[in-house]
Amino acid sequence: MKLTVVDAFTDCPFSGNPAAVTVLDAFPADAAMQAVAREMNLSETSFVVPRADGEYDLRWFTPTVEVDLCGHATLAAAFLLGGSPVFHTRSGRLACRTDDGRVEMDFPARPPVACPLAGRFPEGLPEAKWTGRAGEDWFVELDGWADVVEARPDPAGVVALGGRALIVTAAGHGSEGDADFVSRFFAPNAGIPEDPVTGSAHCALGPYWAERLGRTRLTGYQASARGGTVTVEVQGERVRLGGRAVRVSEVTLLVQP
Repeated sequence: MKLTVVDAFTDCPFSGNPAAVTVLDAFPADAAMQAVAREMNLSETSFVVPRADGEYDLRWFTPTVEVDLCGHATLAAAFLLGGSPVFHTRSGRLACRTDDGRVEMDFPARPPVACPLAGRFPEGLPEAKWTGRAGEDWFVELDGWADVVEARPDPAGVVALGGRALIVTAAGHGSEGDADFVSRFFAPNAGIPEDPVTGSAHCALGPYWAERLGRTRLTGYQASARGGTVTVEVQGERVRLGGRAVRVSEVTLLVQP
C-alpha cells in the first residue's frame, strides 16, 4: 500500500493539517484500514476507491475511529486526484473542484443550535458568550481572539461532555490579518487531542458567523500550533469550503495490513 501525506488548508509545508491518502482498487477490511490509520497516526487517513461511473468512494479514519465527515482529508484527496472529483461518503455526495493548488468542496451545512453544555464547563476555558451543539460537536463562542488562542481546555473535561468534539471560536481580527473569525477544535473522544485545521467544523462555524456578521462569504483561521486558513461560502443548506494544499511525503507500507 502506498500513501501520500498532504498538508491541507495551507500553502506552506509543515503547517495546516496533514492527511494521508491512499487510492485502492477496493476497500480493505475495516480492521485493516483502522490499523493503517493508527500506524500513520495523523488526524485522518483517507481511503479512496474509484467507481465505474468515474466518481469515487471515500472513507476517513482517525487513529482510533472511522468518522462520518472530514474536510481536510477530503481536500487532500481532491488535491491529489485533480480535476473535479466527486466523492460518495457517509455524509452523502461531496463534489470538489481543484485549480492551481486550491480546492473547493461542497459540504452539508450544520448550523449550531443553542443549548447549555452537558455537565461541567471544562477547566482551562474562559467564560462562554454562547454555547450550543452542532451535530455531534459542542460549540462555544468566547469573548475574543486571545481567549481562543490561549484556551487550554482540560482533556478529561472535554471527554466528559460526550459527543465527538468541542469547537471554540471568537470573532475579530488577530495576528492572521483579515480572518473574520478564529477557532480551535478539540476531539479527544475521537483520538485527536487537538486537530490542527478542521474542515468539518466550518460546516458549523460558517453558518454561525454568517448570521452574526451578515455576510455569506467568510474567512476563518484555525489557531492550532500548525495553523491554517479556511474560506467559507454559505449557500443555504450547503457550505462551500476552500483551501490550499501541499504534497509533503510518500509512504510505502512494507507489510500487508
